[in-house]
Formats: sequence, structure tokens, C-alpha cells
Amino acid sequence: MIEIKDVHKSFGDLEVLKGVTLDVQKGEVISVIGASGSGKSTLLYCVNALEPIQSGQIVVDGKDVHAKETDVNTLRQKLGMVFQQWNSFPHLTSLENVALAPRIVLKKSKEEAREIARQKLEHVGLSEKLNVYPNKMSGGQQQRLAIARALAMEPNYMLFDEVTSALDPELVGEVLDTIGMLSDEGMTMVVVTHEMGFARDVSDRVAYFHEGVIEEIGPPSQVLQNPQSDRTRKFLSAVR
Repeated sequence: MIEIKDVHKSFGDLEVLKGVTLDVQKGEVISVIGASGSGKSTLLYCVNALEPIQSGQIVVDGKDVHAKETDVNTLRQKLGMVFQQWNSFPHLTSLENVALAPRIVLKKSKEEAREIARQKLEHVGLSEKLNVYPNKMSGGQQQRLAIARALAMEPNYMLFDEVTSALDPELVGEVLDTIGMLSDEGMTMVVVTHEMGFARDVSDRVAYFHEGVIEEIGPPSQVLQNPQSDRTRKFLSAVR
């Protein structure tokens, strides 16, 4: 499980996370919603040790993420992360993009890595794009390529940072369907999203962020349809 305990994070004088506490149980999907700048993405970066924290603790499978003795490269093998921008290597085909980390990080043979890549690309519906370069793919296909690349490390958890925000509206569904498929398979996920329908249909819990704190958290039926907080209600009325 992932345990986030009273985490504070600042950039200079700007405090972005102001004491966030959250547990993510095995097999659970948590959608994180809230206005831009409320700290949602920063939390994911702190969980994956891409950003340091000022105080508090983040524990993944019993390991303190920010302890000096923690090997963050080993830790990140458990934490697949997919960003807003897909960041594929443009000079490599889809197959080569996905095979790269298993070969270099997991020390798989070239053929083993390519077989893993084939399986993961097929899993996200890109079996016909194995030898295609990213710039010949749609934004939705490139984002699914990024998901396949993360899955190739066989992570225990997946972190998604607004992965549909850079996509044209007609491409959003194919990416959300892929994440929904992972949910059906029991993958533990934290999903920062602006897609309220997705949060409602796929999440076990929804956390509403407001100015660096979790203002409200609970089942989608509560947070999205019967929010207890005035701030949550105001946010939802604005996005709808």
C-alpha cells in the first residue's frame, strides 16, 4: 500500500502541500480532482520521489520514499507513472520505446525485452503500431504507448497525472478506456483527472484537493453527487 502522512511541500515561499494524509490500499483506484494549482500533480511527484518534501512521510510497501537509504531507482520500478505529455523517444519505434527500460533497467535480453514490449503494446490496443514511430501516431495512441512503457516494468502501482489534458476531445475516451481496463484487472492506481465521468465510474474513492489540502474524500457517490463541503460543491458546479 501507499501511505501518505502529513506531507508538506513548498517551492520557495509557496507552500503547495499543506499536510496531506492519504492511504491507498492494494487494488484501489483513487481519483484526485481539484482546480489547477491545488497540489494534485505535486503529490504524485512526491510519491515517486521526483520532488523532495519538507516534512511528513510517504511509505510505499513499507519503504520510506524520502529516507536517505532508500534506493529510488528500485522504488520507481514499483511505481509506474504516466505524465500529461507522453515523452516518447521520437527516433525509436513503439516497440523499441517500450523495450528500452526492461532491457536497460531490468537487464532483460534484447529478445526478452522485445517480447515484453509486444505483450504490453497488444494489451493497450497498439499491436498494429509495433514498428511505427511516435510522430506517426495520434495523441491518444502516443498516450497509450506511454502507458505500455510504464507497464513494461511490471509496477505494483500506477500514477496518472492528467493524462488526457493534452488530448483532443475525441481521443480522450480511448485512453480512459485503457485505464479502466487496468482497474478491472486490479491495478492499484492514483489518477489525477479533470474527467468527472471517469472519476465517477472507475474510482473506489475520490479526493477533492483545495489549496494544498484534501478538502473531502469518499466514494464517488458521496463526493461527486452529494458533497459535504461547500468548496467541493462550488468546484463541481463550476466544472459541470
